[in-house]
Amino acid sequence: MAFSFAPVKVPSCLTCRASLATSSSSPPSSLAFDAAYVKRAADLADKSAGFTAPHPNYGCVIAASSGNGEKVVVGEGYLYAQGTSPPEVEAAEAARERCRGATAYLNMEPDHCLGDQAAVSALIQAGISRVVIGIRHPLQHLRGKAIRVFRSKGLLVDVLGEDLQCKAMEESLKSCLLVNAPLLYRAASQVPFSVLKYAMTLDGKIAASSGHASWISCKKSRTRVFELRGRSDAIIVGGNTVRRDNPLLTARHGGGHSPQRIVMSKSLDLPEVANLWDVTEFSTLVMTQRGAKRSFQKFLASKGVEVVEFEILNPKVVMDYLYDRGCLSVLWECGGTLAASAISSGIIHKVHAFVAPKIIGGKNAPSPVGELGMVEMSQALELIDVNYEQVGPDILVTGFLQPVPDLSPVIPSVDEASAIDPTVSPYESSIIFFYKTWDPYGAFSNFSLHPIRLHDESGEYYHWPSVEHYYQANKFMGSEDPAAKTCLKEIKSARSPEKAARLGRRTQRQRPDLVRADWDSVKIDVMYRALKCKFTTYRYLSSMLLSSAGSVLVEASPHDLFWGGGRDGEGLNYLGRLLMQLRSELLAENSASNADNEKEENQVQKLA
Repeated sequence: MAFSFAPVKVPSCLTCRASLATSSSSPPSSLAFDAAYVKRAADLADKSAGFTAPHPNYGCVIAASSGNGEKVVVGEGYLYAQGTSPPEVEAAEAARERCRGATAYLNMEPDHCLGDQAAVSALIQAGISRVVIGIRHPLQHLRGKAIRVFRSKGLLVDVLGEDLQCKAMEESLKSCLLVNAPLLYRAASQVPFSVLKYAMTLDGKIAASSGHASWISCKKSRTRVFELRGRSDAIIVGGNTVRRDNPLLTARHGGGHSPQRIVMSKSLDLPEVANLWDVTEFSTLVMTQRGAKRSFQKFLASKGVEVVEFEILNPKVVMDYLYDRGCLSVLWECGGTLAASAISSGIIHKVHAFVAPKIIGGKNAPSPVGELGMVEMSQALELIDVNYEQVGPDILVTGFLQPVPDLSPVIPSVDEASAIDPTVSPYESSIIFFYKTWDPYGAFSNFSLHPIRLHDESGEYYHWPSVEHYYQANKFMGSEDPAAKTCLKEIKSARSPEKAARLGRRTQRQRPDLVRADWDSVKIDVMYRALKCKFTTYRYLSSMLLSSAGSVLVEASPHDLFWGGGRDGEGLNYLGRLLMQLRSELLAENSASNADNEKEENQVQKLA
């Protein structure tokens, strides 16, 4: 998303006057400018929450001097979804010539790797003279790269907490950490960011003794829960919740993202009739122990519910699995027994507790957290950074069980060590995995932001925003059905590859009659055509692919067993196969070209 501002004063909350007098305890006015605009970038970065799947949150604010002691915003942007335009590009396009000599404020260091250099290039080419960054990128393969490039090109770079330190900066830094807390926890702990949510009465009950729990919290609180769900990759409940509450677990917030619904059950003692088994609109994943109730597993499979077996089912192995599946944020809406197990496993990072001004009593009425094995109050877990908010008649208490990781710079980095000692390689494995666009080889993904020019349904050339847009649209090409044409149009105009995929998959699932009859036989060719266009259009991507020669390429999606490699390597990995096929073709072309060049050089030498 991009915003363009006329060169006038921005609202007072975003403008800091250089003429303001400052006391010895106050930051200089220039630091006040910096703090305000970095905070603004962090606020912008959160704007797509609930509308797209969780992703690294980036915001950019470009501010220029107005000549009267004030700085004004001339361009803004934020990342809408993975595979969409970087905020730096959006902000620079909005500001245009006003970028010259201006300062760019970023809540987090942007991506900069061989497959994705758009953000950094946009600011450099626009003429930005200074960049203020909230936090370094937490992912090791990206950490510090953009900062080094900026500085090598002569831009002044300041990082909060490193180059800039004052009271106002602490608040801005906190905003930057919070807006990307899921990514920070994932990078530091190798598990998704986990939030435990529950609603309880004033006397600490989550249901009556009978099990009835509708409703403890007010309607406003339940709306907030829908918002929490929209910010999550997945929602986890236990078998008791399915049996007692028969939940829908949808994010009825009006946004575009619906999280994966997950049920944990060791025994699969679950009802055959449940809202979660209806996967027409939203998918459900059931996690169980190996060998549990094979007949019920077959029943779930017949309903379209995915079942994953573990040798031993517990919260830690589930989180390890969801980490491999690319999840950033997970919401736990389970009962007390499973909540206690998750807390004991050390995988709960934050708590959202809605406390209603009600008393239900009951000796056997359940509480939000079961047995933790604590016998003294001194053993109690204390929340960090606690906040209280009134939501209707309820009180929302939030706090962290584990502090948000503030990853200090790693010196030397892998890249710096490689420069010193060429034998040190960041990628020593003969297998290269790629999945999310922010992975080291994320540019290989069909969701990456690399527009391609190929024919559309009318036979005319069309600029497709991504490979995924082109692939999904091809499912419905050739159909005269108005519904198919509408879907194709919506896919072409989808704001992100994620939205295009959601539209195509949903229509294919709900209206299989709209999908072209030869789809199963042509879909591999469609994908290959799009990939070839992408890698031959962008030379740096071609170089990146060629540099992987000798390595097996695996699309690491654990749930897509056709295009991906699957959880245990059981997937067909067709995306990886197509990329290796394309790599072979490009290597052969390079070899032939080199041979021709060598032949020409020999002929020239003979003539000489």
